Amino acid sequence: MTDAQNTAADTSLRTTGGAPPDDGGSSAEGAPIPLLDPREGIPPVIADEAALAEVVAAFAAGTGPVAVDAERASGYRYGQRAYLVQLRREGAGSALIDPVGCPDLSGLGQALSGVEWVLHAATQDLPCLREIGMVPTRLFDTELAGRLAGFPRVGLGAMVENVLGFVLEKGHSAVDWSTRPLPEPWLRYATLDVELLVDLRDALEKDLDRQGKLEWALQEFEAIASAPPPEPRKDPWRRTSGMHKVRRRRQLAVVREMWQTRDRIAQRRDVSPGKVLSDTAIVEAALALPGQVHALAALNGFGHRMGRRQLEQWQAAVDRAKSLPESELPQQGQPVLGPPPPRAWADKDPAAAQRLSAARAGVTALAEQLNLPQENLVAPDTVRRICWEPPKSVDAESVRAALAGYGARPWQVELATPVLVGALSA
Repeated sequence: MTDAQNTAADTSLRTTGGAPPDDGGSSAEGAPIPLLDPREGIPPVIADEAALAEVVAAFAAGTGPVAVDAERASGYRYGQRAYLVQLRREGAGSALIDPVGCPDLSGLGQALSGVEWVLHAATQDLPCLREIGMVPTRLFDTELAGRLAGFPRVGLGAMVENVLGFVLEKGHSAVDWSTRPLPEPWLRYATLDVELLVDLRDALEKDLDRQGKLEWALQEFEAIASAPPPEPRKDPWRRTSGMHKVRRRRQLAVVREMWQTRDRIAQRRDVSPGKVLSDTAIVEAALALPGQVHALAALNGFGHRMGRRQLEQWQAAVDRAKSLPESELPQQGQPVLGPPPPRAWADKDPAAAQRLSAARAGVTALAEQLNLPQENLVAPDTVRRICWEPPKSVDAESVRAALAGYGARPWQVELATPVLVGALSA
């Protein structure tokens, strides 16, 4: 067993789901134990300021790391706001908070400032937590820890089962969390998601320490916690599914106009844009360039269920795009920042293509030796940029500086530098 699994078998691990007090989950020989109920039951959903103040006081008085999770309504509502926040801390128990009733959780965030937050796949939850005032100063990401420790499956359910020997029920992960009131089975699922997160963190910390990777993980966690919010994506309409079929600039203008119209409607109605109009329908209209409503209604995605008024608003978007002067039509491709696609390197710069081939082989071999994903050892985009435009004088110092300039952490710089110096010097 790994150190992480040994922690699961330790009798000091708290148990739930009806397991006997001296059973910390499955052993190497035993079957995983279903995690059926939270150890203190399902807590009430906090939806008013008075109850929130009690939770803030309880968690401020707790000890040790705090497990944090958030549920969104992706595919149902516009945007990625949180519709439920779950927490657990020693001495405070578990809490479920409704950000609709309590939209400002900055007081809770401040009470937990300086405390280590334990999240799974932190970069997914941090944006919606930031919106409601919860920003960690320290964190431990159990998914990223699993990657660095060499686990092949790093979803929360797989990690809890493989490390701690419990089976999490994951049937409600894709439900509409904006539903009110939230059904009890969903609340049970949400509470269980933070039930063993700190136990998982402790086990993974031991495993990383045993492998000599704990400092690597701590640097990664610090980079996530200190990263600024991402910049808004430029021209998000270009990510419409099926865009590869759209070749002409006038057709691109139709996609842009319909995408922007759909986005305004979805935001006003607070629904997922896909529920307003599908990407397939947008692309169909762009390719066909219909001249009137009847032609639009005959296209896929604009069937008989769509009312006349809706058809007219989409036809108006098509007409606006068709009336644009040539100077206002979008370009066929976005400006390329950085190196061209690697498939073009052999023709554009054969020497760079050779450098990239050698660097990729070296990074892959080192990652396999270290038992971690190669993209966690060094970002593929960083490798491409250094190989396309290497330092004028290739040596360890210049490569270290280039890696650091692209945001590589110190542990990555130390490990990747010899590999890249060799590839760039070949």
